[in-house]
Amino acid sequence: MKVTSYYPVLLSEDVARAAAFYIAHFRFRPLYQADWYIHLQSSEDPKVNLGLVAKDHETIPEVGRGRTGALLLNFEVEDVDGHYARLQADGAVIALGLRDEAFGQRHFIVEGPDGVLIDMIRPIPPSGEHAALYAAEALPT
Repeated sequence: MKVTSYYPVLLSEDVARAAAFYIAHFRFRPLYQADWYIHLQSSEDPKVNLGLVAKDHETIPEVGRGRTGALLLNFEVEDVDGHYARLQADGAVIALGLRDEAFGQRHFIVEGPDGVLIDMIRPIPPSGEHAALYAAEALPT
């Protein structure tokens, strides 16, 4: 199978509100806007995309219709400290404060709409025991 594109689509209670959140705080821009679906693209990297669909839309199979949340999105960024300061100043809800992890991340987590958590990450060198768990080509430096 050759994958030509990959992006998450989040089920949302209010797609317009959710889109406004990702546009305001994460520099996305809308590429397609309907009342039931909005497709967003990073204004900094066109390969980074996010879809938002109404949780009760007819295209959602019955088994999944009506659900939201229980999802963690990871965004790796160069200036995690700067984004932390910006999101605090913007009034975003910080669920986990900025900190370094022994497994190789400097990160924080923001609460998004619909129960989604957004983990903003800058890879850092892991501690010795965690470094051994990485494939050589994936080891943060």
